[in-house]
Amino acid sequence: MKNAFWENIFKGWQKEESATVLTLKQVPIFHDFSNREFRDIEKLIHQRTYKPQDYVFKRQAPGEGMYILLSGKVEIFANDAQGVRNVFAVLGEGDFFGEMSLLDAEPRSASAIAIDHTVLLGFFRSDLMSLLDRNPDLGNRILLNLAKVVVERLRKTNDLLTEAQKQQASND
Repeated sequence: MKNAFWENIFKGWQKEESATVLTLKQVPIFHDFSNREFRDIEKLIHQRTYKPQDYVFKRQAPGEGMYILLSGKVEIFANDAQGVRNVFAVLGEGDFFGEMSLLDAEPRSASAIAIDHTVLLGFFRSDLMSLLDRNPDLGNRILLNLAKVVVERLRKTNDLLTEAQKQQASND
C-alpha cells in the first residue's frame, strides 16, 4: 500500500515555473503576488505570435488591453500630419505596453508593430473584469498596481515636458 502522505509532500516538488509566470513576475502590475495568484492570472493570459512588421494594434483602434513581451521587439509610434513616423519606444523582453486600456476603452494613441518575430502575452479588460467578479481582492490589487504604474509614467512625462519647456525658454 502506498503512503498518500509522502506522495503529497513531494507532488510538484522541483516543478519549474512557466515562461509566462516568469515574465509576469517582471511586470509591476503583478507585483507581490503568490504562486497561486500567478497561476490564476496565467489562466487568463492570451499568448499571441507576430511576424516582423505585423501590427499588434493601430493608432485609433479600440483599446482592449495590455501586452507583455515574452520575446522579440515591438516599436511604439505615431505618424504626424505629414506622415513622418515618431517613434516613442522600442520595447523588448519583459516590457509591457497598452496598460491604460485596462481602465478605459479609448482609442489607441499610438500604433504598435513587431520588429522581430515576437511573442506577446495579452491581458485584456474583459479578463480583468472577470477576475474582479471572481476574486475582487486580486483584481483590486492589479488595479492599485496599475494606478501606481500610470502615476509613475505621468510623472516622467511631466518631467520631460518641464525639461522641454526650459530648453524652449533658453532658446528664445
